[in-house]
Amino acid sequence: MFKIATLNKISPIGLSRLPEDYTITEDVDAAEGIIVRSHDMLEMPLPAKLLAIARAGAGYNNIPVDRCSEQGVVVFNTPGANANAVKELVLSGLFLAARNLPDALDWVDTLTEDVAKKVEKGKGDFAGSEIKGKTLGVVGLGFIGVLVANAAEKLGMKVIGHDPFIHVKAAHELSNTIPITDDMGELLSKCDYISIHVPAMESTKGMVNSKLFSQMKKGVCLLNFSRANLVNDKDLLDAIESGIVKKYVTDFPNDALIGKKGVINIPHLGASTDEAEEFCAMMAAEQITDYLENGNIVNSVNYPSTNFGPFDNTTAECRVCIVNKNVPAMLAKITNALSHINIRDMINKSKGDFAYTMIDIDSEINSDELVERLRFDGIVAVRLIK
Repeated sequence: MFKIATLNKISPIGLSRLPEDYTITEDVDAAEGIIVRSHDMLEMPLPAKLLAIARAGAGYNNIPVDRCSEQGVVVFNTPGANANAVKELVLSGLFLAARNLPDALDWVDTLTEDVAKKVEKGKGDFAGSEIKGKTLGVVGLGFIGVLVANAAEKLGMKVIGHDPFIHVKAAHELSNTIPITDDMGELLSKCDYISIHVPAMESTKGMVNSKLFSQMKKGVCLLNFSRANLVNDKDLLDAIESGIVKKYVTDFPNDALIGKKGVINIPHLGASTDEAEEFCAMMAAEQITDYLENGNIVNSVNYPSTNFGPFDNTTAECRVCIVNKNVPAMLAKITNALSHINIRDMINKSKGDFAYTMIDIDSEINSDELVERLRFDGIVAVRLIK
């Protein structure tokens, strides 16, 4: 029924969640849906038929969200699907930093003879510390941050959380023995390790800068498994040079950090497990299918979550799905345009500059006439499901 383009290698297990009558196509211009991972779509023209993009992952800075919003294209992501994979890599980062493992591994690979003897003589240069009893600050308590905080506590660490916008669900899942502070300075001054788990937005770009470094406990280990641009590279290197930061563990290497003392670069492996790729792909396929088949929106980054349940053409003649600008009187204009037909049920939700309306209609309709009635200022897109 629908054609889906994949811009990266997508798990076959995930794609198997698409209905059997869907076609995976290499012709992007013919696609109604796109499933993507890291492919850069920012300069890519959006196909005329495109209805939805599903990002098999949490981040979506490779997708032109604003342009999609203006053209009525729903953008989905899959929050939480790769959370366990990232959590496990964060814990790996903790151990890498605490036990000086990268330096130790590099050194031992240089030994060519009398290895056992040289190991016993030189191992003291790489002595580390245990994480048990140390304090970890978790900045950002979303899906991943909560998992990291809970796991670290179970490993014997003292954990402090910080998130001024913590979601109710995350707060419920966070261990009730982990304190949450509104005072970032308090957290920074107390922590031996700090792990960042906040989204990449204009407001968070470079948020970890000289001001925050000046508040950190001397000798802190900083972990960044969220996004590269959250940390100001120059300020970071200055903090390492001055001894404020002992180790910086990042999943986002760049030219400024490669080969630098005190930096442990991991090649963006956060979600690179078979399980995470499968979970993300399954979630992406299910969300894009639900939207194409039923008009439901779940986990969209640009439009409001709106779930009207499965469309049943035995009880309703048609489901009308409308994307419109979130401005006054739009809902009244929409219902007025449909005043000649019997509305069985309706739902309207808004998010930022946009709103989404779903209407189930009982009476027989002329599809072309109905769509024409809804062509007025403020309407972004109209779709009929029959």
